[in-house]
Amino acid sequence: MNQRVLLDRFVSKALGFFTASSCLLTLIIIIALYFKAKFILDIKPLSHLLLSSSWHPFRGEFGFYAFIMGTLWVTALAMILAVPISILAAIYLSEYAQKRTRELASPLLDLLAGIPSVVFGVCGILIIVPLIKDFIGPLCGVSTTGYSVLAAGIVLAVMVVPVITSILVEVFSAIPKELRDSSLALGATKWQTIKHTLLRKAMPGVVAAMILGFSRAFGETMAVLMVAGNVARAPSSIFDPAYPLPALIANNYGEMLSLPMYDSALMLASLILLASVLFFNILARLVLIKIEGKYR
Repeated sequence: MNQRVLLDRFVSKALGFFTASSCLLTLIIIIALYFKAKFILDIKPLSHLLLSSSWHPFRGEFGFYAFIMGTLWVTALAMILAVPISILAAIYLSEYAQKRTRELASPLLDLLAGIPSVVFGVCGILIIVPLIKDFIGPLCGVSTTGYSVLAAGIVLAVMVVPVITSILVEVFSAIPKELRDSSLALGATKWQTIKHTLLRKAMPGVVAAMILGFSRAFGETMAVLMVAGNVARAPSSIFDPAYPLPALIANNYGEMLSLPMYDSALMLASLILLASVLFFNILARLVLIKIEGKYR
């Protein structure tokens, strides 16, 4: 009996140690990025760096506004496209599809989620960019090269849909069948049961899935870099090119080694990206706690 207690205590402390190590690693990364970015922060105020659109590294001008707006435009468009499709697909797979269909769809979603982002980027260049340039742009009366917020948003949405859908299928499947049967027994239709019972009960899981999808889209690099256009200017429409922060870091990291301020600016970009992801995750977690309390 004593050996069991000792083993339980050891396992508990070991798991606690590894959990604390994970949190500590995040803190270490933040501190390291801050000290690398401190050089430029000592020279220019943070407000100027965040609100300026002037990006001329060889003249000492480092404005991140265009890159922050590019990141937000691309991520927001991707989520607007991905979330409704993911919810409807998950409802179909969990509530309407036959067992054989679900068994076939599950590995396909996992396969789609595991495809390297550079493959999505190549497909975006070959399919989505020409489609926007030759058809969607002219249809909307806009002249565009195709490399745009819309192209990046569509590519990111395709990447995020399988992630969100897989999570939502699990969330919907975990809801007890008795709730559905009770709703149907009271005279509700299948769609009314899904709308008023299934989605209401699953709302915390839906929010959690959206958080994971948002995190994936916000930090994506290669696919966005290949189709967004990479023009250091804040977009004003979905047909304008964008230059998200991850693409900025990936494109310029090799060039910054010879310029200390350039080095510090890109480390600040990394810190802004990490801080943004942490902020949105904490905010979403607070919303999730509130929703869980409301629907409990």
